[in-house]
Amino acid sequence: MSAGPAVVMRVVASAYAVAEKAGAIVRKVLHSGELGIVEKTGANDLQTLADRLAQQSICASLSRRFPKLTIIGEEELPAEEIKEDLIESGHSEEILQKTCPAEYSGLKEEELVVWVDPLDGTKEYTEGLLDNVTVLIGIAYGGKAIAGVINQPFYNYQLGAGATLGRTMWGMLGLGAFGFQLQEVPGDKRIVTTTRSHSNKLVMDCVDAMEPHEVLKVGGAGNKIIQLVEGKASAYVFASPGCKKWDTCAPEAILHAVGGKLTDMHGNAYCYNANVKHMNSAGILATLHHHEYYVSRVPQSVLQALKSD
Repeated sequence: MSAGPAVVMRVVASAYAVAEKAGAIVRKVLHSGELGIVEKTGANDLQTLADRLAQQSICASLSRRFPKLTIIGEEELPAEEIKEDLIESGHSEEILQKTCPAEYSGLKEEELVVWVDPLDGTKEYTEGLLDNVTVLIGIAYGGKAIAGVINQPFYNYQLGAGATLGRTMWGMLGLGAFGFQLQEVPGDKRIVTTTRSHSNKLVMDCVDAMEPHEVLKVGGAGNKIIQLVEGKASAYVFASPGCKKWDTCAPEAILHAVGGKLTDMHGNAYCYNANVKHMNSAGILATLHHHEYYVSRVPQSVLQALKSD
């Protein structure tokens, strides 16, 4: 008798449904007009009712189904009874039909760490730049991001009334990535995507050192990785310690599943164990191709300013 789908496949399949539920919550809060904005550390570090409700929904839904998972969410929320209507108990049947890569088929719940950003691009969310917003659920094992789910709650919002809002993409090492069309930047164009609201001289010096033909400034780490895999940008360059593990775990897994690479500015991988510090202190450098070229262009001033973990 078959033992059924591997634990990690069940976690990813649930995370898919949970991310869709979180995306629906994010849309609902926006449409209500009551965002409930609070500043955490300043005007560029915001939290809204959508961040709070989406995180409660994601963490409670996953921990109810997989009680031994370690789940680390961005928002520090008080322990409270979660309303039943926030719980998502469904899963993606399509994901369960996939064959789990052999190296992950025996993983146990307690070996997995789930990194959750319930609303990546909160500042953009409050400003109406809705295509920048994502829900991120990353799954790590042995310190490595091995699977990720990204929901874009407002995908297609520019099309106006009647358009189907939102989409969900996912990926896993050894399986590939799904829910989008993998594309590359045409020709030898170097298009660099970087931060919209956390820039400084070091960040821009590093971008300039890549000799880009074009620079995009957008919000959200998840959004920037989507730009890489959909052929809108060739590199995501952020020479600053602003990003956290929950920003990069899911996007990194999807990027790596299609052959791309995400490292710090020194070219070193980040570790996603439960006990690591949350800050990605040495910046983010992510590419679909030619990672070595971009690492080689990082100025000495950046390398000295941003020490690897």
